[in-house]
Amino acid sequence: MQPAITGIIAVMTGFSSSFTLVLAALVAVGATHRQAASGLLAVCVMAGLASIIVPLRLRRPVSFSWSTPGAAALLAAGAPGGGFPVAVGAFIVAGALTFIAGAWPAFERAILAIPRPIASAMLAGVLLPICMEPARAAIRYPWVVVPMLLVWLVMLRLAPRWAVPAAMLVAVIGIVTMAGPAVFAGADLAPTLEWVAPEFDLAATLTLAVPLFIVTMAGQHIPGFAVLSTFGYSPTVRPALMVSGVGSVLGAFAGGHAVNLAALSAALMAGPEAGEDRDRRWIASAVNGVGYLVFGATTGVIAVLVAAAPPQLITAAAGLGMLGALVVALKAALEETALGLPAVVTLVVTVSGVGVFGVGSALWGLAAGIVAHVATSRLSPR
Repeated sequence: MQPAITGIIAVMTGFSSSFTLVLAALVAVGATHRQAASGLLAVCVMAGLASIIVPLRLRRPVSFSWSTPGAAALLAAGAPGGGFPVAVGAFIVAGALTFIAGAWPAFERAILAIPRPIASAMLAGVLLPICMEPARAAIRYPWVVVPMLLVWLVMLRLAPRWAVPAAMLVAVIGIVTMAGPAVFAGADLAPTLEWVAPEFDLAATLTLAVPLFIVTMAGQHIPGFAVLSTFGYSPTVRPALMVSGVGSVLGAFAGGHAVNLAALSAALMAGPEAGEDRDRRWIASAVNGVGYLVFGATTGVIAVLVAAAPPQLITAAAGLGMLGALVVALKAALEETALGLPAVVTLVVTVSGVGVFGVGSALWGLAAGIVAHVATSRLSPR
């Protein structure tokens, strides 16, 4: 039972820590609340199926999830011209790039050639404004945010793994209290996939698709491969990328933004917490996949709650769940002294929010960091 219990814990913590971010991100790029719920359901279904099929096939704890850093990048970028159909077109492009990275080794090598500190700095720059929202929301909605923060702090001391789920439960209770008992009256609570006809736009590809692809690769796939290698499993790079790409493209037609290899929760399912027998830890990943399908059935209820809550409160809940990811991204960005300056350049340009020629700050931050890296490499003594 230990692998199964670990899989349940992994999906509960993974889902609760970032589902608000996914919904807020989809709304930010133009989705209605119903389309956002459909997108959340789509990534739950795709990640769930991949997490069941691949471990059963390979007998390894390979698990999948939605792209948390990708959602953060979307939230930072905002709605493209043309609305949600254009965003969906960008999701499809990002999924196609992931598939190409898996199918074409040269493309994969080119992406992996981006220095990890620079890619991590871009992710940190995307996450930082979101992680500031709990402090801002605490001033405007203290009766919800302050109890949420207090519960989070207490649980960090007593049971760190459950800190974010407990804080999210407090947030849900606060939202229901604010909205009143009639919040669910007459609402359609059934999970529904809603088709979105994609539209393709060059500016949206540069502003949404490319940053979504890069931060997902840097923040999810590469750490996920590292986790598997750490625990003695071959990382299966090509199958993981190709499955993620196909799942992302299929999910995009229902509003889902990206499916990828799990990272933080993968350490739980591939490590000793999933049992001493390494050959049976794949069960944790498969149970995790079933859990995503189960949670997908709740997306109708979740969408009603999110629609009833002030947007700043939803973003604050998402920011609280992203603090751990921000710590990891900042640490990775500054771990190499030689790349410290290029990483900081990437961070500040990304946080600045500048947009030129319709291209958002995440891509400009990445470009500025690479230029700074090239310049400092040539200036440094040999």
